[in-house]
Amino acid sequence: MNLAANLSATAHRHPDRRALALGDDALAYAALDAASARVAGMLRARGLRPGDRVGVMLPNVPQFAMAYYGVLRMGGIVVPMNPLLKAREVEHYVSDSGAALVLDDASALPGDAEPDPRVAERAVDDTAVILYTSGTTGKPKGAELTHGNLARNAEVMRELISVTSDDVILGALPLFHSFGQTCGLNTAVATGACLALIPRFQPADVLALIERRRVTVFEGVPTMYAAMLHAERRDASSLRVCVSGGAALPLEILRGFEDAFGCVVLEGYGLSETSPVASFNRPALRKPGSIGTPVDGVEMRLLDPTPEGVGEIAIRGHNVMKGYWRNPDATRNAIDAGGWFRSGDLARVDEDGCYFIVDRKKELIIRGGYNVYPREIEEVIYEHPAVREAAVVGIPHPELGEEVGACVSLKNGAEAGEADVREFVRSQVAAYKYPRHVWFVDELPKGPTGKILKRAIEVPVEVAAR
Repeated sequence: MNLAANLSATAHRHPDRRALALGDDALAYAALDAASARVAGMLRARGLRPGDRVGVMLPNVPQFAMAYYGVLRMGGIVVPMNPLLKAREVEHYVSDSGAALVLDDASALPGDAEPDPRVAERAVDDTAVILYTSGTTGKPKGAELTHGNLARNAEVMRELISVTSDDVILGALPLFHSFGQTCGLNTAVATGACLALIPRFQPADVLALIERRRVTVFEGVPTMYAAMLHAERRDASSLRVCVSGGAALPLEILRGFEDAFGCVVLEGYGLSETSPVASFNRPALRKPGSIGTPVDGVEMRLLDPTPEGVGEIAIRGHNVMKGYWRNPDATRNAIDAGGWFRSGDLARVDEDGCYFIVDRKKELIIRGGYNVYPREIEEVIYEHPAVREAAVVGIPHPELGEEVGACVSLKNGAEAGEADVREFVRSQVAAYKYPRHVWFVDELPKGPTGKILKRAIEVPVEVAAR
């Protein structure tokens, strides 16, 4: 069992089909397979052996795939790294993983070493990738994803959205991230589809690429959908399905996007530790605002539910990581003896088994003893006609414990004041829930996938002092 075998098998079936496209260039499956064999030969020539870790620090270019499958092909473990990381962050990734080498120069790949066409034998539970989590509670931890985790999750994704070798998937999500890696790269390669790459997300560029490459599948995070919705329209009639994940997709954005582009958006849910897909909306059972039902072979349940039915999502199945790399304490805290992984996400489940994310457990605001779920308030704020993006956060309060605050960015040319937004929300939610503090920014801080980073939101001094 080796995830890289998918590439060799597809190259044998469809040698001349486009595997990757970037700009005006395209790389066929036979060429990608040969390039990965050359990378594997280069690594073996340097003395690397199965089980050795290799960093891959490249943007969304064909060389990422060459390196990724080349490392796996020789039996190594890929350590994907954001190319925007600074020296201190790189040092942590390298020292913690014990990486023997970092591949960070696209111009040097696939190299001129003698190609090694062998695909190393690996067990289903052998580690294929060490994917470092975002580190919201300290230094990033390395989630060990196995060959079985990743191969099965790609197969699940292929079945969920019916990917075939005729599809063109748009690769706007970073390949160093689990969403782009599994749902984009590994799903395309397992199927023989084409992955149209774009190194940096810009809504106008993405829409132009959809038109030019006749993209059929778009995968993105909510901020991408919002940006495309507000950009100048292009011909996107080739789209047959869109996938959203990484964060909750506001209903206003979902409905607006579907109306504007005439394409269904299916929302899913997962984490780096679950390879990542854990649940998904099926076309036959689709509930806007929900994250759907568990995917085949995966179980989900709610831990410690409140009287209102809100509990922490726990996940068990073929998608759950092996553990955190060389961190048994963190692994025991995350995965219990029965194999259930604690997600840290709060949700409720309806009579059809569809899950609805309420919020991150760590982002829950407790105001005067009352629970305030930021997502609920954000959904209301997004309905304000002037609002482009919003994030609700807790602000320390000497008497209430926390107060509700909202950081907002407005649509181009739109105007709204603090009182406008506050009163808009106040009219639609209980008195303890509406944001007493509202402040405006040009752009909310985002991570590498475009997900809003609440931990990076700065509360203005004058707001915190009130």
